[in-house]
Amino acid sequence: MCKRNLGIVIALAIFGLLVLAGCGSTQKAPETPKAQDLSGDLIVYHAGSLAIPFEAIEKEFETLHPNVDVKRTPGGSVDLARMISEIGDSVDIIASADYTVIDKLLIPEHAKWNAMFAANSMVIMYTDKSKNAAEINADNWYEILLKDGINYGYSDPNADPCGYRSRLVMQLAEKYYEKPGLNQQLVDGCPEKNIRPKSVELISLLETGALDYAFEYESVAMQHAAKNSIFKYVKLPAEINFSAVEHKDFYNTASIELKGSSPGETIKQIGEPIVFSLAMPASGKNNAAAYEFVKFLFDAEKGMKILQEQGQPILDKITVTGAENLPDELKGILK
Repeated sequence: MCKRNLGIVIALAIFGLLVLAGCGSTQKAPETPKAQDLSGDLIVYHAGSLAIPFEAIEKEFETLHPNVDVKRTPGGSVDLARMISEIGDSVDIIASADYTVIDKLLIPEHAKWNAMFAANSMVIMYTDKSKNAAEINADNWYEILLKDGINYGYSDPNADPCGYRSRLVMQLAEKYYEKPGLNQQLVDGCPEKNIRPKSVELISLLETGALDYAFEYESVAMQHAAKNSIFKYVKLPAEINFSAVEHKDFYNTASIELKGSSPGETIKQIGEPIVFSLAMPASGKNNAAAYEFVKFLFDAEKGMKILQEQGQPILDKITVTGAENLPDELKGILK
């Protein structure tokens, strides 16, 4: 079976087990070792969309392990993976907004396994000050974005999964709404200055009014709306928002060519249900702390609970590719 087909099978299996807030991971982590047994820096690279829940997880973990300093770097998942594979950054844990990023850029040379744990969907985020804010909905959002004087943006497809998913949404929208040429209109209607390396950078542009609308993950929109009532969002139809495995075949009809690791090389990214995943790169220097962080994150009453409380949908079963390569310390919670 080719790697692409294997990824689709995995995504199907996982999304069949999706749950919303209120359910937890089926695995409970073993008892945490004594706090004094762990120390040093723990380097964690993670998708920018995980910034808010991972901040809360960092605080709780450091409370349990005061001698460990969790040093987080949020960013576009593709860029973060390339910092490991191409630049050689020493990283203990990477959490990607797209499990295929780890599969394509890190396995097998820079990581040996990949644990899928969360999901998401695409939305159009805006504020109560955005032009035509009172009119936009799931049926007319593309008409609003294309009005004269409307500024909208998305993240860089070559750096951030949210960026290439934004472009894939545009392709699917053309087919779903039966509007020939809509995809190109939406691409052309977004100036280069409105395309930022990370999707979370678009939030401040919305807040200041520099942007009226932005393509975002639903979890990010929910998190910011909970903190600031000016933020709103339109939930896109399931047929185009990458949230539902039953629409996988339709998602697969959209694709985009992304920059590869070498000059002139490209990687074809097709539309798939959104699955977040985590790995421990081989370059990590603090395995002991990393093992405990993974256990904490995947504990139903700890990290997984925090993710849900922060509006991040999780999977009710953590599935691992390359499970035969799991270290003994994690085999009890990741199977």
